[in-house]
Amino acid sequence: MKRLLLAVALTAACSATNASVPGPEVDEAASHLGGDTTVFDDSASAFSFSARNLTGEHHEAYALGASFFRRAWVIAPATIEGNDGLGPTYNALACATCHTRGGRGAPPVDDAPFVGLLLRLSVPGVDAHGGPLAEPTYGTQLNTRSILGVPREGVPVVSYTEITGHYADGETYALRAPSYAVESLGFGPLATGTMISPRIAPAMLGLGLLEAIADETLMANADPDDRDGDGISGRVNHVWNELETRASLGRFGWKANQPTVRQQTASAFLGDIGITSPIYAYDSCPSPQLECQKAPSGGTRNAPELSQEKLDAATVYASTVAVPARRELTSPLTRQGNALFAQARCSRCHTPRVETGDFPSLPELSRQTIRPFTDLLLHDMGDALGDGRPDFEATGNEWRTPPLWGIGLVSVVSKHTFFMHDGRARGLGE
Repeated sequence: MKRLLLAVALTAACSATNASVPGPEVDEAASHLGGDTTVFDDSASAFSFSARNLTGEHHEAYALGASFFRRAWVIAPATIEGNDGLGPTYNALACATCHTRGGRGAPPVDDAPFVGLLLRLSVPGVDAHGGPLAEPTYGTQLNTRSILGVPREGVPVVSYTEITGHYADGETYALRAPSYAVESLGFGPLATGTMISPRIAPAMLGLGLLEAIADETLMANADPDDRDGDGISGRVNHVWNELETRASLGRFGWKANQPTVRQQTASAFLGDIGITSPIYAYDSCPSPQLECQKAPSGGTRNAPELSQEKLDAATVYASTVAVPARRELTSPLTRQGNALFAQARCSRCHTPRVETGDFPSLPELSRQTIRPFTDLLLHDMGDALGDGRPDFEATGNEWRTPPLWGIGLVSVVSKHTFFMHDGRARGLGE
């Protein structure tokens, strides 16, 4: 990230005086960030299109999945069958609450409630599969809302310390260092040693393309011991795959703690909305939360609230949101930025180009040349950006390289410019 900030800063500092500095030759195909799936749109709906090469069958599944993504779930039992099961504790009524128009979430402004930013919880140790060990009273995610008759778990709050400094040319910059706490806890204090990690809802772009990258490709790019001596040591995260009941390579989430779009989708339905599925069939009600355990449910172990058909459609939707095209490729400033990006070695982690492998479940994503600007690997970002909370093999200081596609449209789609895993950065410069 320091290298990325350096490139941004150099671009800003040099644009007025060195605008004629040549950048690399521009390949027009580089505008197709998602290969054949790419959409050419820069409006507020830019993150709301299906992959452009979807077939009829998958396009229908996309539309159905999009309806579940936008649906506001209600408390069970409800007169509309299949639309109930909210909670008992939850963070949002719908996926689209946090991923507005498919975009990024944002941290709260002033004293506003948390929407699109959640807190992960765990205590020292690991669970049976090597993942984070749940906080015994509140589980692995703080739920800020609840249905009638069930206490909410707590109210998260954040405060910031302003850190100032100067670039090499003397220009002043300011950064924010956040501090998190939980107030009004519904079931007593957090366990001693509880670790808290904030996570912003990411944009819903090109997820299936990232899953379609072959394991061998990810492993070939990993260099955990910095064998080539370039000072960069990315590594994979091995995480639990619920469907295959074995460890798999992590690809999704800020610490690459989910192996597939399907599992990520089911996990979000349960953790964020309280909706059970064939993968996670039971509500998240830790043993001390008796009211939660006694609350009515919209499903059973054999007939969860999100049926297999609905989960299939939601997975197709989450896998095939189109990546918007890159813009202004031939402008002098863009070419200069390309050169600085390469000089600062940002591309060593934010990989500019990769080929997807065979992906039988969605053949439209197979054998695509994509430009995600990520290696999907974990990198140690230092104490200042660490959350102190391990997640499978990811340490408290390690984060997955986030894809860079779509970041130029965040202000248009999401109406803000907050970046990084917790939204602390108020713009790309920070």
